[in-house]
Amino acid sequence: MRADRLVSLVLLLRQHDRLSAPALARELEVSTRTVLRDIEALSAAGVPVYAERGRHGGFALLPGFRTELTGLNHDEALALLVAGSRRGAQTFGLDSALASAMRKVVDALPESHRTTAAGAAQRLLIDPETDLLARRLVTDVSDTVVAEVRRAVFAGHKLRIHYAAVDQTPQWRTVDPIGLVTVRDQGYLLATRSGADRTYRLSRILAAEELAEQAQRPDRVDLDRAWQERSARFRTGGDQVAVLVRVNPAARGELVDTALAVRAEEAEADGWSRLEVTFQDSRHAEWALWQLATNAEALAPQWLRDALRDRAAALTTCYGTTS
Repeated sequence: MRADRLVSLVLLLRQHDRLSAPALARELEVSTRTVLRDIEALSAAGVPVYAERGRHGGFALLPGFRTELTGLNHDEALALLVAGSRRGAQTFGLDSALASAMRKVVDALPESHRTTAAGAAQRLLIDPETDLLARRLVTDVSDTVVAEVRRAVFAGHKLRIHYAAVDQTPQWRTVDPIGLVTVRDQGYLLATRSGADRTYRLSRILAAEELAEQAQRPDRVDLDRAWQERSARFRTGGDQVAVLVRVNPAARGELVDTALAVRAEEAEADGWSRLEVTFQDSRHAEWALWQLATNAEALAPQWLRDALRDRAAALTTCYGTTS
């Protein structure tokens, strides 16, 4: 909306003292011509914005044109700015709204807090998009889809989704949305379908449509408790497999993080550990042990040992020949 853009433009000028039209256009994601029209509209409304000519010129506000938000100390302001860097807003399609809100928070802070809090926030990075190996940590989710899901959740309306479950043909389903959860940069929709609990990964929702019909759900919900209950059911259901494995201490953490649960553990004389762990299914078990390479050895079941041996043999055949 134009009103929101005009507010953002004023806030940008307050925080940067002076910005060129192209710089404002980049920040606001509009054209330079739109910025110039917005500047004219602000001037007509009495906002003291003026242009400075020359190589380092741009648009600026007359000094003293600002408001202050009292009651926030330095650490409280820093906490808000650091929270604004977290990726939950992006997961739920609120990243642009969050950026706008953070500009308003910074602008409204007293001068003594504004400089130190904003500077300190620049020294902290929470949940970057990639890890040290440049692997993306966030699965792309359609902004259109997540916006429709979010509207249905907040409005309490039924939701129709085109969902692509693993190894299944995408199907349309009508659900009663309960809430949204983000875990390790993955977004999930908690819902019920025909009265039964369902959990849908946002990245697998191909399309979504908010319906006019009211959702069948309680007025209040404890999302943390609901998530814990569903997580527990997930860990104890399905075609789970138990695996006995020897693991190098250096790789133990990776194994434990990947497995659903650790049922037993004992130390061995050579410093390795023997663990009985469970995986969601056979494919999960094979994938997890393959990632650990020689840092782990599957002792049982035999089919898993055979599968890993066959994988290794196929790799040896591929790279053992010369062209």
